Amino acid sequence: MDSQAVNIKNSKSKKKISNRRKNDIKWAYILILPTVLGITIFYVGAFFQNLFYSFTDMGAFGKWSWIGIDNYKRLIFDPEVRQTLINTLKYTIFSVPCTIIVAIVVAALLNSKIKGIGIYRTLFFLPAVTMPAAIAMVWKWLYNGQFGLVNSLLAKIGINGPAWIADPRFALPAIVVVSVWMSIGFNMVILLAGLQGIPQSYYEAASIDGATPIQQFFKITIPLLSPTIFFISIMALIKAFQTFDLIYLMIGKSSVAMDKTRTIVYLFYKYAFEWYEKGYAAAIAVLIFIIIMIVTIIQLRLQKKWVHYE
Repeated sequence: MDSQAVNIKNSKSKKKISNRRKNDIKWAYILILPTVLGITIFYVGAFFQNLFYSFTDMGAFGKWSWIGIDNYKRLIFDPEVRQTLINTLKYTIFSVPCTIIVAIVVAALLNSKIKGIGIYRTLFFLPAVTMPAAIAMVWKWLYNGQFGLVNSLLAKIGINGPAWIADPRFALPAIVVVSVWMSIGFNMVILLAGLQGIPQSYYEAASIDGATPIQQFFKITIPLLSPTIFFISIMALIKAFQTFDLIYLMIGKSSVAMDKTRTIVYLFYKYAFEWYEKGYAAAIAVLIFIIIMIVTIIQLRLQKKWVHYE
């Protein structure tokens, strides 16, 4: 009799837990529903709409006609697309590694116990929350070939600086420097979180074994930080392929440096909002998506060789 009562009690308890779990699941779906709807409408829906427009000849006022794959044929033979892809690739090759390396060094330094560490972290993070328009205005003044601060400092040591953002030879490296400076803060915060998750016992054991700080950095910090480095490398690559604002704000349309600096996203903007060839612009957007997807898949495959998960 006692055993039967216990079984009935356990059955009722499990039923209560089951009902509570169902209620929790129901409210979880209700709470995430607005986000799911927003993503579906403004991201997934917009993507398929853009994909449809890429097969049309769409003008400024929304009128369109079906032209099949003509826009994609035009992409293959368009010299502007090739040049902007080369510019984008150069920008990515130089900016992404520099961003990651500088961010790792800064995060490692700011992870130590020094006086005023909070102030230093704030100063490094400020560019990440500053409007790109304000950053572009300040750096345009710094890079000015006649009265910019950079050339003024170079003149004091006897160097005649170039017109940085007006010279095709120096415009892209100058943009890369600004991009790295802007990105340090965001990546630094993520890397700091990763660094603070590494147990101190590893460093203590390494010190006892006679490992120097540099050896500890490359043998302990970098391997254990590799998942975080992998994450910021994906984010940095995606951001690099989507670069537009700095070039649009810092390089003038009539500048001779424009052909050597404009990226594939800038070309999309030109066709979509200046020339109103929205069908062709949609095809360019699809091309950008395909490139980013391929690069991300390659990164996911290569992570097995260098990312170490605990």
